[in-house]
Amino acid sequence: MTAKGLQIAIVGAGMGGLTAASTLRKVGAGVQVYEQATDFARIGAGIQMLPNSMKVLRGIGIEDKLRAFAFAPRSHLNRVWDTGEVVTELPMPESRYGAPYLCMHRGDLHEALASALPGDIIHLGKKLTGLDQRGDRVVLSFADGTTAEADAVVGADGLHSPVREIILGPENPHFSGRVAYRAVFPASLLDRDLGPSRVKWWGTDRHIVIYYTTVARGEVYFVTSVPEPAEWLTPESWSAKGDVKEVRAAYDGFHEDVRAVLDACPDCHKWAILDRDPLPRWSDGRVVLLGDACHPMTPYMAQGAATSMEDAAILARAIDEAPDIEAAFKLYEDHRKPRTSRIQAISSANTWMNSAGNENPDWLYGYDAWSAPLAQPAPAGAL
Repeated sequence: MTAKGLQIAIVGAGMGGLTAASTLRKVGAGVQVYEQATDFARIGAGIQMLPNSMKVLRGIGIEDKLRAFAFAPRSHLNRVWDTGEVVTELPMPESRYGAPYLCMHRGDLHEALASALPGDIIHLGKKLTGLDQRGDRVVLSFADGTTAEADAVVGADGLHSPVREIILGPENPHFSGRVAYRAVFPASLLDRDLGPSRVKWWGTDRHIVIYYTTVARGEVYFVTSVPEPAEWLTPESWSAKGDVKEVRAAYDGFHEDVRAVLDACPDCHKWAILDRDPLPRWSDGRVVLLGDACHPMTPYMAQGAATSMEDAAILARAIDEAPDIEAAFKLYEDHRKPRTSRIQAISSANTWMNSAGNENPDWLYGYDAWSAPLAQPAPAGAL
């Protein structure tokens, strides 16, 4: 089978959905993207693009655009919460894994992904209400009363995926017992330079990650993980406002560099950190899941968006090379599932790079979704 001539509908215009639109177009498929939001908001959040995801973005032609505005950390630097003692440091020169490591604002990355696509293939205000598989076609129904048809459907619609619920049944995510505070704000509000690295400060029961989001170091981002004694959820938890006084109190006693960032922060957001167990399968007939819809993970390895981008490249390759749609979906899942399940487990445990005895990170950052052998499971590290 070749992807040329296939018409594929993508539900969800987040990082994974937009990347999949580009990777599928790269192999010749026709793509339409359906997003329930009515506009794209630049909510204050940073994102790390590690070399494994940068290789995917290179393949769809937006690497140079990202390099022009993103911060390139010298290393992953891990410090003790109060003394600042170095726990581990992983230098990240581009030569190490064949691609850069970049930190940026999520909104800027999303805009770059959207810029690689024709504007008329992204349809906003399309909340999915149903999928009906009719032979070799799938009919999508939306809350506004409209419908669409495609040869196949990709559910890239996130943790609370309607596509997953339609094909696999309802399942509630697990509240991890932790919440995250996060904020992006001007670096001019700070009284110090934060150095050339992305820094994770490890406390006994909490941590905070801090980095610049622009090449000019004009913007600072932090994100935390803090225990929450009771389940804390909001309908729109990603954009819920937090209390900056709460986060300052939660990090009282931390190193002065951490306190300086929190003292300078004018406001913040707060969201519940949710998790799901690995799914038994990722597809049903001509409908397949991608990214957080099938393997959501805690943010502690900075691999949520990255693995969805890897998925996008592998899915496009599988559709282009397998004999039919269902065989393509099986090839995609067989290759991707061991890797994403392993990353889910390590991220949930929050042990990545927290001691000198951690496993070699090459399996994670050295992976290239454009060239990895499809017939073999993707590298998943030591078990």
